[in-house]
Amino acid sequence: MFVIQEHHARALHWDFRLERDGVLVSWAIPKGLPLDKKTNHLAVHTEDHPLEYATFEGTIPEGEYGGGKVSIWDSGTYDELKWSDREVMVILHGRRMQGTYVLFATKDSRKEGNGAASRAWMIHRMDDAPEGYTPLPRDLRPMLATLGMLPSDDESWAYEFKWDGVRALSYVDGGRIHVASRNGNDLTASFPELRAVGEQLGSRQVVLDGEIVALDQLGRPRFQLLQPRIHASGADKVKRLAAEQPVVYMVFDVLYLDGTLLLELPYVERRQRLEGLKLATKGAQSCALSPRFTGPGSDVLYASMAQGLEGIVAKRLDSPYLPGRRSPSWRKIKNVLTQEVVVGGWTPGQGNRQGRLGSLLLGIPSGDGLQYVGQVGTGFSDEVLDDLAARLGPLRSDHRPFITEVPRRYASVAAWVVPTVVGEVSFSEWTKEGRLRQPSWRGLRIDKSPDEVRRES
Repeated sequence: MFVIQEHHARALHWDFRLERDGVLVSWAIPKGLPLDKKTNHLAVHTEDHPLEYATFEGTIPEGEYGGGKVSIWDSGTYDELKWSDREVMVILHGRRMQGTYVLFATKDSRKEGNGAASRAWMIHRMDDAPEGYTPLPRDLRPMLATLGMLPSDDESWAYEFKWDGVRALSYVDGGRIHVASRNGNDLTASFPELRAVGEQLGSRQVVLDGEIVALDQLGRPRFQLLQPRIHASGADKVKRLAAEQPVVYMVFDVLYLDGTLLLELPYVERRQRLEGLKLATKGAQSCALSPRFTGPGSDVLYASMAQGLEGIVAKRLDSPYLPGRRSPSWRKIKNVLTQEVVVGGWTPGQGNRQGRLGSLLLGIPSGDGLQYVGQVGTGFSDEVLDDLAARLGPLRSDHRPFITEVPRRYASVAAWVVPTVVGEVSFSEWTKEGRLRQPSWRGLRIDKSPDEVRRES
């Protein structure tokens, strides 16, 4: 017989055990058994276990060896094709796992003092993946919404709140999570609490779409509360900030699930599969399922206003998922005017900001270049000003990046920069000259690149 036990110890792993000569020969596999021939997984050879352990499920007390919850993930019988000190090849006949696998000691393994084989092994699938299996994608981009009005046909749409945070796709494989921003930057180390999402999903292979948000004392998302996390560097500082201001991953879509790419499915079917994952459960405080509503859309928009939220997103029930594309099938309706901007320079501070940044000169890319849309001098903390100075200093340039006129009172004292830093401001309205009226800095957009910035009309 064989058994695979899911083991939530200090680090999540799967114990793979094969009955032989009256014992269970065992390996600990951190990411579980691979499902396709292109992937090898680490398999740590451990001590043999008694046969009675094959049926064990329960919790090993904390402090004892292997402390944590153990459950049987799969079991069945196997055929032995080869068995030696350095290579084991078997055919599995389980409820969940079927196929031919080989375990082999790594090339640099050595004999231990007692003559036993080294602990460092790998496991490889020999035959083709199960029929219909698609490998986990690694480089998807989020589908984007267009700014619009409330739909007139409520029955064709679902409504969700618009979360004021950082858009992120999460790739879960073998209980581990990789978090990527909208432009593909790795955010995993910046938000370590999201590791709990991977552990909750266990052996499932999943790609999730959602928004990383920081909540205020009233439970409302506030983009400004994320800024210390975005500006943080160093594992110790990130860990401290995570304890002071934890984040929540508000999940609203699933793009891939256990070998199946879901992009072509309509939104309503993807949503059903997402809800089936039961992500918003007790003990998973780092993750929540974004609620959806069937309308009327005007009621949902009013509720978002009453709760002090940024707005709502309307999604057609029949809309497929279009990676990296902006689609009218998703509409964002805002309560607050915000605009993504590219920083093209700064002016020096005066008064209590003497020797620091005074204001940022902002632009929006057009077909010909960067168009000047105003300057922002409010909404900065001292820490943010210091971080912006450190980011913009190395980008200084003698070339003015704007193709349109900058007011002389700013241009005469400006320090120009290569326009690669993206931020976001709130503002009251657009002036007839195409400038932002009363802008206030909201923070950096580490999930955006300059070529993605466009004017929100």
